[in-house]
Amino acid sequence: TIANLLNHSSGLHNLTEDSSYQTILNKKMTRRAMLDRFKSMPPDFEPGSKAQYSNTNFVLLSYVVEKITQKNYPELVKQRVVNKIGLKNTYHGVKTNTANNEALSYTYDGKWKKFAETDMSIPSGAGAMVSTPADLDKFIEALFAGKLVKPATLELMKTIKDGYGMAMFLTVDGDKQSYGHGGAIDAYRSELAYFPAEKTAVCYITNGGSYGVDKIFKGVKGIVLNKSYTIPSFRILVLKTEDLDKYLGVYTSPDFPVKITMSKDNTTLIGTAAGQSAIKFDAVAKNVFEFEPYDIHLEFDTDKGKFMLTQRGKITVFTKE
Repeated sequence: TIANLLNHSSGLHNLTEDSSYQTILNKKMTRRAMLDRFKSMPPDFEPGSKAQYSNTNFVLLSYVVEKITQKNYPELVKQRVVNKIGLKNTYHGVKTNTANNEALSYTYDGKWKKFAETDMSIPSGAGAMVSTPADLDKFIEALFAGKLVKPATLELMKTIKDGYGMAMFLTVDGDKQSYGHGGAIDAYRSELAYFPAEKTAVCYITNGGSYGVDKIFKGVKGIVLNKSYTIPSFRILVLKTEDLDKYLGVYTSPDFPVKITMSKDNTTLIGTAAGQSAIKFDAVAKNVFEFEPYDIHLEFDTDKGKFMLTQRGKITVFTKE
C-alpha cells in the first residue's frame, strides 16, 4: 500500500544496496528501466511484517504522484512546496552546475577527490533535490505550521511504527524531541530536525569531509539547546601491518544483503561490500575502526570471529565465514 511505502514497511529491497547499483550510477535511466530493476530484486520481507529503510519506496512514490496528477515530479515539487512557501534555492536537480553556485561532492583520503555523480533520473523522489540549510529550515517550519499539509496528515507523518514515521523520524535528545530526516547521495550529506516544543529548526549540509555528519549534527543540536559540548580529540591509532591480520576475512550477516570482505593495505584496514567501493578505516581504539564520512563504526570481537557495524544508529552483527 501507499502507507507501506511511506513508513518503509513494504519489504521492497533497497535500490542503493543492490549489488549492481554502482554500475548504473551515472547512467540516465528511464522509468521503465527502473521499474524492471525493482521487479528483479527479491523482496526482503512480507509487507507490514516489519520496517527497514528502502530508497525504492520513495522512488516509487514519486512515480505514483506523477501517475495520479499527470504532471512530472519536479513540476509538482515546485508547485506544491517551493512556490507555495517561497523557497528561493530549492529545486529538482540535474547535472551539477558550479556556475550556478552548486557544489560538487568530495571524499577525503589524504587529499580531496571528486566523487562520482549520480544521474538524477535514478533517485527521483528518494534524493534528487537541491537546497540550502536556510530553505530546509523554512520548509520544516512550514510543514509543522500547517502550511503544506493538514494537521491530520502531519500526525500520520509523526506516528512512529517500528522506528519509522511517514517520511519522518523521531529523535529523542534527553528530555527534548525532534522530528526530521537525513539525506545521503554521492558524498553529499544532510540532516534536518525540528523541535516542536521549542519551535526550532536545525539543518546541516555538507559536500564532503572526514568527520561523521551524525556526530556534527548531534553537537550542533546540543549547542542550540544550550547543552554542554566537548570538542572531539580526532585521535587515530597507528598499527603495524601484522596487527590487522586477525580482522581479515569474509563476513556475512542475515540482516545485510551482501558479504563484506576485510583486507588490508599495509597498515590500513579495508572493508569492501560485494559490488561496492572499498572503504579505508581508521583505527580509533583497540579492535575499533571508523569511517567518519559515512558514520560507520566497527567493533571487532576476534575471539568469536565477529564484528558489530553501527551506522546512523542501526547495529548489524557480522560473522566470519
